[in-house]
Amino acid sequence: MAGMSEHTILSGRYELLGHLGKGGMAYVHHAHDKNLQRDVAIKILRDSLIEDTAFQARFLHEARAAANLAHPNIVTIYDFGYDHGRYFIVMEYVEGTDLKSLILRNNRLNPEEAVELMIQISAGVGYAHRAGLVHCDLKPQNILVGRDNRVKITDFGIARALASIRPDEYSEIVWGSPTYFAPEQAAGASPSPASDVYALGIILFEMLTGRPPFVATDPVLLAKLHQVAPPPPLRHLNPAIPVTLEQIILKVLSKEPSARYRTADQFGRVLSSFARQPQPIDQPIHTHSTDPPQNDHPPHSELREVTYSSPIDWTAVVLGLLAFIAVGGLIPLWLWVCLLYPTCPLNTW
Repeated sequence: MAGMSEHTILSGRYELLGHLGKGGMAYVHHAHDKNLQRDVAIKILRDSLIEDTAFQARFLHEARAAANLAHPNIVTIYDFGYDHGRYFIVMEYVEGTDLKSLILRNNRLNPEEAVELMIQISAGVGYAHRAGLVHCDLKPQNILVGRDNRVKITDFGIARALASIRPDEYSEIVWGSPTYFAPEQAAGASPSPASDVYALGIILFEMLTGRPPFVATDPVLLAKLHQVAPPPPLRHLNPAIPVTLEQIILKVLSKEPSARYRTADQFGRVLSSFARQPQPIDQPIHTHSTDPPQNDHPPHSELREVTYSSPIDWTAVVLGLLAFIAVGGLIPLWLWVCLLYPTCPLNTW
């Protein structure tokens, strides 16, 4: 980044140590707070956006939005400043990687690990919902995973306050990431906590299968897929996914917000309940190819519920037949004995 290099010191206390990553709005650096003697991460507004007042406002909005959120699954904001002609945000340094890199490195995560991470993510997003914020830009790149597997959510740059959202609002400009935003966001409608829940469903889908449900190079086409296309059955892409978990994710990916879980807290509780239950061994789905389909979206009618038939208890059957024969055989014997006696009522016939 022009004009900024390692060992540059911002505000007389933050020494830049190295580059961590970059996004559409900023660069992220590893730094050391010389006053408090701790490592921090510093997000610095891009050179090309220094004079853009709209992006300056968004940058400040991100700092203020996240600074009011104190939760173990949300990155803590320490400071906001201006130095060397640039705005910057000082935040908690997470030693680890982002979720996107973790997925790419492992191809996909096993269901137990994926559900455990998503429970943490849902806890952080649910806390933001209770605080009156919709994140609006949840994606694996904005989720950090520490070496201890502690999840931290970051990047509240386009978060919206629930109190400021009108149900009838419509926008020609859609903020967010097309791969992860909800159908109502794709249509320009107002976001809601259910919009974040949809994004969490897309992320969990990708964690389990190694790919998002909808893939397209054209953002307009991708937005349309979110609005009208059914997601491919997860177990066609990864047969190790339990049927119950697949059903939970398909509910989260409903096109109508009212058909999903209403908040991330509710989604997290459902996943926690699922994780506590012993899971049956599901019959694997056999496909003709070992490679997962990349653009094939089979209809929901291709899903088959796994059913189990109980084995026939032949011992019970045999005992039942013997009882029937025994009872049936006693009837003729009773009639014969009865007819031997004059007082038998049958002798009057």
